[in-house]
Amino acid sequence: MKKILVATEKPFAKAAVESIRQIIEKSGCEMALLENYTLKSDLLQAVKDADAIIIRSDIVDKDVIEAAGKLKIVVRAGAGYDNIDLESATKSGVVAMNTPGQNSNAVAELAIGMMVYAARNLFNGTSGSELRGKKLGLHAFGYVGKAVATIAKGFGMDIYAFDPFVDKAVIEAEGIKCLASAEELYSTCQYVSLHMPANAQTKKSINYDLLSRMPKGATLVNTARKEVVDEESLEKMFTDRVDFKYVSDVEPDRKAALMESFSGRFYTTPKKIGAQTSEANNNAGIAAAKQIIAFFESGDKTFQVNK
Repeated sequence: MKKILVATEKPFAKAAVESIRQIIEKSGCEMALLENYTLKSDLLQAVKDADAIIIRSDIVDKDVIEAAGKLKIVVRAGAGYDNIDLESATKSGVVAMNTPGQNSNAVAELAIGMMVYAARNLFNGTSGSELRGKKLGLHAFGYVGKAVATIAKGFGMDIYAFDPFVDKAVIEAEGIKCLASAEELYSTCQYVSLHMPANAQTKKSINYDLLSRMPKGATLVNTARKEVVDEESLEKMFTDRVDFKYVSDVEPDRKAALMESFSGRFYTTPKKIGAQTSEANNNAGIAAAKQIIAFFESGDKTFQVNK
């Protein structure tokens, strides 16, 4: 009997855990549960006899993979997977997957909500502006970018996108204007929403050169990863442009200094909450369980990220 470990420092909702358990046990597998753990040693002990792991933001590094002698697959319940050491997984013959699209609506709703918050001057009681008629730029057009576009259309926003990995025809089929470069996107749009992963190409790619191109009254929205924004460039923008705002659910390293110096133009949530809805929580966990069962039963590797 294969053992599937659900290891979550930040647990799934109880309903999600029960749904995951039903899927696993119906397939004839055993489910083990490790929740609210605080020590890495607890995870290292739990993975020793696991054939598969479901995680959220938990770190699966070289130590974890080496401790899991039977491990065949690890699934990150969510879109981002930079918390998995893909190189170590590949070397050990472990398939790594994510669950793209399962939390897209939750993240998209938060991104739009943050735009409203910024447009209304962080709800400080002063006269703000409306989103209708404003130009929104989507930097990356994956599942979340598409969901943001769907909602933004209802607000009457004029939507643009740049993604070098998505065919122009795909973007334009959604009724969105496809731009040829990031520079053009930032020069065109009052609002830019970030939706790319953190990798060697994207880390610190949102720099002063791009940000300084944004029109007057610009707002940058980050529900992606903090690493993609260059913090020195962010501070320079705040210093040089009193009209510039930044809203995010990913805390920058210099959060305290930014909040103290640029209050009213900078806001970040206490922790990453883009996918923190009961619906997204449930969807991602169930998808992870189904992907593991499909992998064991038929070798399905559709969502593998370490190919």
